[in-house]
Amino acid sequence: MIARCLLLLGTLALPLLVGADASPARTGLQTGVVFSEYSPLSRSAILPQRLFSPLAASRLQAALTRSGQAAREQSIDLTQERFAVYVPDTEPAQGYALLVFVPPWEAATVPRNWTAALDRHGMIFVSAAKSGNDASVVDRREPLALLAAHNIMQRYRIDPARVYVGGFSGGSRVALRVALGYPDVFRGALLEAGSDPIGDAQIPLPPTELFKQFQQSTRLVYLTGKDDTFHLDQDAHSRRSMQEWCVFDVHAETVAWTGHESAGTAAFSRALDALGGHEQPSADKLAACRARIENEMTAQLRQVEDLSARGKTAEARKLLEKIDVRYAGLAAPRSIELAEKTGDLH
Repeated sequence: MIARCLLLLGTLALPLLVGADASPARTGLQTGVVFSEYSPLSRSAILPQRLFSPLAASRLQAALTRSGQAAREQSIDLTQERFAVYVPDTEPAQGYALLVFVPPWEAATVPRNWTAALDRHGMIFVSAAKSGNDASVVDRREPLALLAAHNIMQRYRIDPARVYVGGFSGGSRVALRVALGYPDVFRGALLEAGSDPIGDAQIPLPPTELFKQFQQSTRLVYLTGKDDTFHLDQDAHSRRSMQEWCVFDVHAETVAWTGHESAGTAAFSRALDALGGHEQPSADKLAACRARIENEMTAQLRQVEDLSARGKTAEARKLLEKIDVRYAGLAAPRSIELAEKTGDLH
């Protein structure tokens, strides 16, 4: 992982194209779209802070420092990237909604049978080319999603309460990672036939304030074919994980007579309806759930302190690794302080 991420951070800074995009705000289907605006949220230094566990991010930075490489500002050269965009002709009074779609395939496409639903919801759709399952998650798929959102918001008037990320199959799993790490950008995620539990090595929890925002303001909609039993099981596992981590604004849609395939017009339209149905979690329920997590995590961190004080450094490090995997950003900065104390980051 660290070796691959060193390639992400790279050696030479990409030239940044700044300033407003000169292209007019067109409507309808657009292919081969080139964007030019870079977002500070897609910077190579920011991605690990939001998408990696604290110890993994710290080790990555330490490895980069030892290598003597200078960090690239951005991992994506937008002059080389192409996007597909669909913009309804009629702009809603409050501004367009936006769906950034992470595909499992290589081409940048807009499903033809989705445009009527996009029109009805006043929703712009954008998807990047070369962002399929064979592309790197960290240095392509995630920053491309962030840059797509940023550039559309520069070109069009977007309602910030209706900015969503979604995907199909492997792209849906990436969309969940992006939604979790960037709840200040995306207010919901459309998870079509692909999902994972959160709070593990694959999808670590972000820093505390971001995770609180995710719990309070993010709407998750699972959309999977009734005959796609493997991914329905994945969805059930993912939804149980959400409950465990106090994420309660979750909705599931199953599509009759459908296997592992992209949704048709009616099912996609229902999913967009569901995305707009944000339900504020009960304050008491959320507070009690958060308190449980805090108490469990604090007790484990105290065990690390006790083991370290008794000279049981190896045991302290082993437990701290487990804490970093499970609680990730919620355990920082205490987990980083303990790792430095036990020599785990040297």
